Amino acid sequence: MTIVWAEKALLETGWAENVRIEISPEGLIRSVEANAPADGHRTGVLLPAPANCHSHAFQRAMAGLTERRGPNASDSFWTWRQLMFRFLDRLTPDHVEAIAAFVQMEMLEAGYSANVEFHYLHHQPGGTPYANIAEMAERIATASLTTGMGLTLLPVHYQYGGCDKRALGPGQIRFGNTLDAYAELHARSAEAIAHLPADCRIGVAPHSLRAVAAEDLAHHANMAGGNPLHMHLAEQIAEVEEIVAAHGKRPVELVLDTMELDARHCFIHCTQMQSHETEGLARSGAVSGLCPITESSLGDGIFDGVRWFDNGGSIAVGSDSNIRISLSEELRTLDYSQRLRDHSRAALATPHKSTGRRLFDAVNAGGASVSARNNGALAVGKLADMMGLDADSVDLIGRTGDTILDCYIFAGDDRMVSDVWSAGRHMVTDGRHIKREAIVSAYARTMKQLGEAI
Repeated sequence: MTIVWAEKALLETGWAENVRIEISPEGLIRSVEANAPADGHRTGVLLPAPANCHSHAFQRAMAGLTERRGPNASDSFWTWRQLMFRFLDRLTPDHVEAIAAFVQMEMLEAGYSANVEFHYLHHQPGGTPYANIAEMAERIATASLTTGMGLTLLPVHYQYGGCDKRALGPGQIRFGNTLDAYAELHARSAEAIAHLPADCRIGVAPHSLRAVAAEDLAHHANMAGGNPLHMHLAEQIAEVEEIVAAHGKRPVELVLDTMELDARHCFIHCTQMQSHETEGLARSGAVSGLCPITESSLGDGIFDGVRWFDNGGSIAVGSDSNIRISLSEELRTLDYSQRLRDHSRAALATPHKSTGRRLFDAVNAGGASVSARNNGALAVGKLADMMGLDADSVDLIGRTGDTILDCYIFAGDDRMVSDVWSAGRHMVTDGRHIKREAIVSAYARTMKQLGEAI
């Protein structure tokens, strides 16, 4: 039995003081008691720790390497994409494991409890599968064992180079699988996570409407069953134009017309939606997986969060390219983008919830849904996915209630994070991962081997 005690805690029922939580050996919250005497591990402010809904782990090693302008004055996502293709041709399974462990360590130190890995780097340079088609997936799973982070693994189906079903180009060839090969990859990936803790999950991920055939989406839905199904959607103007030319409909229109949607569906980015698409997708029950730091970096556009929430939409948040892993900054960037677009303040607050509280509640609920993870709240029966904030942080002194979240997100940063538990595994103490030294050392060796890949 593990016991955690907090001066203040955000429970499912609201804020409480002097909270004692018992955690079972299986990593579930067994009891929650307010106004309890201090006992066990003590922390200042205890919060539910959300899942990171979208990550491409290997891209972390590219951070800071793509900030030069390309030969075209209108440098964009598409030139960044070419640089990414060149980089990934250097990566070996050993590199991917070391990078993934480092990424997961940073996520835990930022307050995330679990990682939803949108995993599409499958094969050897040149496109030949490894002897084990799920070799790279096994490396992601091994990294999760190292870090203690919860994992929802999404093997990605990536078959075509565009809506016209053209063959994959040289940079994409390591991603590619036919439907049959993808079925084998998925089955072997499920085997790869079978030795992980019981809180780990698997899902299905058709990469995008450019990379899979629209008529195959029903196949992906059948394969997913009750598990999560994630897909990139409506991220870039050129993508929207290509899909309209091929199908006569915009991406979100096509999805709404052809898929039966619910809360296990997560559509990533959705930064290029018209108002009717925003309203329709929000009302469908699907979750929008937002990655505001990456979306800002790539110039994707601004998600219409105000309209989305007004129509009952759900969100989760992810670090995507992992160029900067910061839970607080993802939430801050999301809200500030709305303010800049609409010339407003506290754009996502409501009369009853502050901005920080509304966003934090939303990403916990949405992250639990799209990771198929029984977390998102400090309540009996939930996974003990928890983050502690240092109550002595200068910006938290004297703060109570929802103001704690507002100060964490808008005045502070992830340096406030003191402790993180993933399914009861206490992986971050005093702001540092318990295996930080070994993980950083392995990552440093990898970066030296990769050298100047770009």
